[in-house]
Amino acid sequence: MSFQIALNFEDGITRFVECRPDETVAEASYKARINIPLDCRDGACGTCKSRCESGSYDGGDYIDEALTDDEAEQGYCLPCQMTPHSDLVLRIPSSSAAAKTSAATFGATLAGIRHHSPSTVEFTLDADERDGLDFLPGQYVNIAVPGTGQSRSYSMSSGPTQRQLSFLVRTVPGGAMSGYLTERARPGDRLEFTGPMGSFYLRQLARPMLLLAGGTGLAPLLSMLERMAQQPVGHPVRLLYGVTGDQDLVHLDTLADYAEVIPSFTFEHCVADAASSARNKGFVTGLIDSSTLHDGDVDIYLCGPPAMVDAVRGHITSLGVIPASFHYERFTPAAVHETAEAA
Repeated sequence: MSFQIALNFEDGITRFVECRPDETVAEASYKARINIPLDCRDGACGTCKSRCESGSYDGGDYIDEALTDDEAEQGYCLPCQMTPHSDLVLRIPSSSAAAKTSAATFGATLAGIRHHSPSTVEFTLDADERDGLDFLPGQYVNIAVPGTGQSRSYSMSSGPTQRQLSFLVRTVPGGAMSGYLTERARPGDRLEFTGPMGSFYLRQLARPMLLLAGGTGLAPLLSMLERMAQQPVGHPVRLLYGVTGDQDLVHLDTLADYAEVIPSFTFEHCVADAASSARNKGFVTGLIDSSTLHDGDVDIYLCGPPAMVDAVRGHITSLGVIPASFHYERFTPAAVHETAEAA
């Protein structure tokens, strides 16, 4: 028996290792040739101090100078001493290069393409080595655009256990991936991608959650919901989804399906266009108040274009509510991801 340990480095690259209950995370990492920061190996120096964001473990033996009681209560740990009781997600305070590792590259076949509207395309990939590809729900990969020498970053809308990888793309005039998907893409095309990457991913379900999506920023949140559909969720989960026009709305049926299988999940959508047929017209900020934020006892996941992300952050600040955690990701038309964490 072994557990899966996700090592998320400060440059956003994530590597996965298998760790037995009777070995430390550091030992398992070194066996996989991933050199996480390490000096003493006996819990005395604190060089390997990391933060566990999901899972349970035995912290092992160490001295206070290496890890204080307050740090341990906040989820900090020493990989050189800890042994897993479950799958774990660790944030490692070094770059992947310093650990002498890097993101993996995979080949894939374009399995399908769906044009939801003139502005939104969805495509699916069959990865050549799917069993060797792990990712955290919410993460992204860099996909090489066929025939261009360029690459673009897209979050998976599919969950980690689904065989096919799915992506939502907002098309833009002159865009490299937009041009490929709307003009040249055909099922059977060969593509290559690198990953997984990103620090925008689902953490442990510890309190009520508010998911906020702008446009194709819905993609990583769909991946998170797929994971939640496979495990008990003991807290309310609310998703607010905003788009510019009715034609930009996608996967409302999918969200309704998740509401059937995740008892605590509810969602609403809004459309900025005043001529929309949607019940809620305007922006997602109009759907956020102190009760939506559970007076701060909430974990927020926000993904969308920069203007939307900044507007939501500003609105929450204006309400005077400080959430327990706030994870957000901006994306630009060129699909360059910028992830951050607040609170």
